[in-house]
Amino acid sequence: MRIGELAARAGVSTRTLRYYEEQGLLPARRAANGYRLYEESDVRLVAEIRALLANGFTLDDARPFVDCLRAGHDDGASCPESVAVYLRRLAELDAEIRALTRRRAEMAGRLTQACPGCVLSPGFANDRETTDAHAHDGELRRPRTPRRQAGTGRILGGLVSSLQDDRADP
Repeated sequence: MRIGELAARAGVSTRTLRYYEEQGLLPARRAANGYRLYEESDVRLVAEIRALLANGFTLDDARPFVDCLRAGHDDGASCPESVAVYLRRLAELDAEIRALTRRRAEMAGRLTQACPGCVLSPGFANDRETTDAHAHDGELRRPRTPRRQAGTGRILGGLVSSLQDDRADP
């Protein structure tokens, strides 16, 4: 198959495929006219690369997985080199989580010093009502009422009646 077909089937641009080729991840054979030619198995290679990138892996991290697939394995993670990348990335993630946990504890400590009456919950940063309810002077105010989404009949806060669509149905 040619590059355009592979791009369409894999859900990427032809530029992305050329970049993967430059990086040595996606081999392209050439037709007599110079066009790149790909095999059916290359769709799987691109899918593997995209899945790894979506999970925070780099192109260098993806290399052992691609090599494993090219060697004929059904799964790019079934080779020892791929497992080693998984183990390394998990260790890196664990280190990042520990660092974020320390940073959060430090920030929570500073907030507790700045605002002794503040109550911290594990989901504090995601609790919009709690965050909105706190004034900077240490006093609590009434939580905001949630905004309603504009829709039919809600034009300009209800001041304008909804518009009728008098077009005939197709």
